[in-house]
Amino acid sequence: MSDLFHEAVPLGFIQQVFAVMNDCPHLTFQVLTKRSSRLAEIAPQLQWSRNIWMGVSVEDARVKSRIVDLRQVPAAIRFLSCEPLIGPLPNLNLEGIHWVIVGGESGFNPRPMDKAWVVDIRNQCHAADVSFFFKQWGGRHKKAAGRELDGVLHDEFPALSAHIAPHVMA
Repeated sequence: MSDLFHEAVPLGFIQQVFAVMNDCPHLTFQVLTKRSSRLAEIAPQLQWSRNIWMGVSVEDARVKSRIVDLRQVPAAIRFLSCEPLIGPLPNLNLEGIHWVIVGGESGFNPRPMDKAWVVDIRNQCHAADVSFFFKQWGGRHKKAAGRELDGVLHDEFPALSAHIAPHVMA
């Protein structure tokens, strides 16, 4: 895994990647970056077909500015990946956002995720009519913690006419 919008990745290479994605309309590509300012800067120089979904990582309130950058991108689907969620995200401006994915950190020494943070994001999504996907609670043994929030699996995908939702690995 890498970040396509890292400063060391030449624009020509990014354009080549987009050309391949544009040539494969039968596939859905979910591109995720933490480098939202570069994304916003070069987005006008890229060809955005409907099968390219663009997202930014938003793990806590420190990086909410990434959402502002994402709104400038002409992707058919714009999404937030709040994973690992390491802090609350109150008062999200979800205008122009189609999908929010939330998950806890996993691995040897994961930082805890507060259930109230997840519930708040879910409620904000529902109020804004934004699809909400809860991926995992995380933890050292993430599968043991499961994926249910208040006894429910939240597996929403954004609607895109004539488009089949991609499979997401748990």
